[in-house]
Amino acid sequence: MAEGHTITIEQNTERVRVVHGGQVLAESTRALVLRETGCPPRYYLPAEDVRLDLLTPSETHSYCPFKGTASYWSLPDAADLVWAYPEPKPEVAQIKDHLCFYETETVETV
Repeated sequence: MAEGHTITIEQNTERVRVVHGGQVLAESTRALVLRETGCPPRYYLPAEDVRLDLLTPSETHSYCPFKGTASYWSLPDAADLVWAYPEPKPEVAQIKDHLCFYETETVETV
């Protein structure tokens, strides 16, 4: 990690429900909370708890020097709403096979 840059990953103990446009996209009691310097906390949900049938793979990829290369998925009305790190760096290996959603009116803990 860069000087002063930290990432912590913890098991979340609450139920996390992701809703977009009134439709539940994911619901999990097994989410991970990733906290990274300079970023809001992000919930990473196991792929098995996500409605993958509603998502379309995107051509978008981005690179994070701390987590690796991210792949994205979209909804018809929300491009690149979801991302994951298929081959995360060893320091964040726990997020493999987990998906994350942008929080704009999407993530709520219940």
